[in-house]
Amino acid sequence: MSKKTILTCAVTGNLTMPSQNPALPITPEQIATAAIDAGKAGAAIAHIHVRDPETARGSMDLARYTEVVSRIRDAGSDIIINLTTGEGGRFMPGLEEPREAGPGTTLTTPERRVAHVEALRPEICTLDFNTMFSGTGVVINTPRNLGIMAERIRAAGVLPEIEIFDSGDLQLAKVFLAEGKLASPALFQIVLGVRYGAVANPETLMYLKSQLPPDAMWAAFGIGRMAFPMLAQAYLLGGHVRIGMEDTVYIDKGELTRGNVQLVEKAVGIITSLGGTLATPAEARAILGLR
Repeated sequence: MSKKTILTCAVTGNLTMPSQNPALPITPEQIATAAIDAGKAGAAIAHIHVRDPETARGSMDLARYTEVVSRIRDAGSDIIINLTTGEGGRFMPGLEEPREAGPGTTLTTPERRVAHVEALRPEICTLDFNTMFSGTGVVINTPRNLGIMAERIRAAGVLPEIEIFDSGDLQLAKVFLAEGKLASPALFQIVLGVRYGAVANPETLMYLKSQLPPDAMWAAFGIGRMAFPMLAQAYLLGGHVRIGMEDTVYIDKGELTRGNVQLVEKAVGIITSLGGTLATPAEARAILGLR
């Protein structure tokens, strides 16, 4: 475990709601502040979604992304910005006619899903390879649409973080690598504990790690009660790690977290207690080969 460990803070996501924890960042100012403060607490990367402040639901509004990114940069924070492209992939089958989109559908074009990445050019953005049942809807990421998104992300000079929710997602990503649609070495994020996706346990993580390309850079995280156990497991297997209010709203069993900073501080404590050293943003840029 001699190499530095990169800690990502996923500050808000798009599914966690304020009813679960009132400390959840919702407005662009709150999200930017959460990212900046996470960096001060030890995170090298901030993974960012934006929200509609009126409904608290996930948003694709470029103006909100622009405000968040500008606030982080104007504050002088050197934290690495990682924007999601996960919004716009959800289909809710209509109850009367399943072929028709029902309320809550966000499914849109691949070009629309990466428009904010092309406009703002963060250092990293996510690229979700999952097609799966999620909640009461279906997340759809077709190979065609992923190919378009990957091409436009590369043209923008942004590093895609390949989100893997199960073994089939990894197989599709490896096809993309073989076909040159993704560059090597690729950065993978292994997502554990989403219902009907990869189970959050050591055996699943060890299997998925074993199937990664030999030169892959990777991280992993768990959600809910498995957030901290999977953080420790990812570190022990040589990966990078993630925590944040997108993944858990608790700091301990039955105890709501005060916010992202408290989660990051606990993550830093776990890694350092196991003998690890957290990478600074500058060190993370060198590890990931960022510009």
